[in-house]
Amino acid sequence: MKATMECRICGAEGVAPFLDLGKTPLSDGLVRPENLDGPEPRYALEVAFCPSCKVTHILEDVAQEILFPDDYPYFSSFSDHLLAHSRRHALGLIEARGLGADSLVVELASNDGYLLRNFVEAGVPVLGIDPAPMQVKTANDAGVRSICEFFGTELADRLVAGTYDDLGPLQADVIIANNVCAHVPDLNGFVAGMKALLKPGGTITIENPYVRDLIEHCEFDTIYHEHLYYHSCTGWVGLAERAGLALNHVEYFPELHGGTLRWHLSHEAGRSPELERYLADEAEVGLTRFDFYADFAGRVEALKTDLLGLLRSLRAEGRTIAAYGAAAKGSTMLNYVGIGTDLVDFVVDRNTHKQGLHMPGTHQPILGVEALTERQPDYTLILAWNFKDEIMAQQAAYREAGGRFIVPVPSPEVVA
Repeated sequence: MKATMECRICGAEGVAPFLDLGKTPLSDGLVRPENLDGPEPRYALEVAFCPSCKVTHILEDVAQEILFPDDYPYFSSFSDHLLAHSRRHALGLIEARGLGADSLVVELASNDGYLLRNFVEAGVPVLGIDPAPMQVKTANDAGVRSICEFFGTELADRLVAGTYDDLGPLQADVIIANNVCAHVPDLNGFVAGMKALLKPGGTITIENPYVRDLIEHCEFDTIYHEHLYYHSCTGWVGLAERAGLALNHVEYFPELHGGTLRWHLSHEAGRSPELERYLADEAEVGLTRFDFYADFAGRVEALKTDLLGLLRSLRAEGRTIAAYGAAAKGSTMLNYVGIGTDLVDFVVDRNTHKQGLHMPGTHQPILGVEALTERQPDYTLILAWNFKDEIMAQQAAYREAGGRFIVPVPSPEVVA
């Protein structure tokens, strides 16, 4: 593990810490039943703002090989909302860019092929790049050509030169990098690799949760060791320019992951009015200054107090409580707030790869979603609150039988 008081992006000294979540287990470090009594490493989780390049990041990181082991459990295809969003993204690119059989779309952090399969169905050649073996195998088995690698300048150069296996020399008409630019230690090298891999006239689209929403809506559980960075438009202007790229456009999706931006980059500069408006708004609200972040820790502590108080009150009344979503953010929520098995009995999740395991640190068993209607707990804490509408619609039978949901962010709320 490496700690730094220098900015990960620009190297400037004097980064300003503003939230310390203590030492937590790895958010996707789900525990097998036979290992519940064994050691469980915990790592410091502290966040800081760089006044120089305006990027927010955690101060200590964990080796990528530890964060993304061979049995990494996250599969994108278990969220209907994400699948629908990704399909609209793919079809929009096909139409806007005129993609066809002579094009190439490359996705970085392609997971199980959930997005690229839309291009495959349309006859557009693809290449997925992801470091997780199970997910890459799933993608290849589904007909989505994928390789199991970490992406950076070294891999990009090999792909362009045609020295990577039998792929031959290639460059991409479109590069997609969704929910990965928070995870990469050498983000400058990652963006430089995208520049090398992109054809002249090509486009890059990048999606990540918006740091403004994280702060304003108290989405502190989005912070965990896999997420090294928390992004804004202002920060991405500098990231693009360091690699010789231009940030030209931005789109906003308020219902995705608590508020997500999609940035459009290319070799040629040409800022849209939307991007100019976002940059001006970020300066106006103070996103480019430490003051914007200064009171965040106090608001996070207040949420913790309120949520603990609610759960303890319900337990004192004899109520039963479960949770929905064995997600990474759920681990941060449970461990920081201190929600053990004395408050929440079990967690349900649609991801079959997580079922039968236990939550990191707090050790609730992870069951299939059918456990909600089978056991009918009085309340269910939605840990994956970024999919709360999808979850509550999916669990209509549970609600009709009297079950209630608790949405913890931006402040604890009981939903009948």
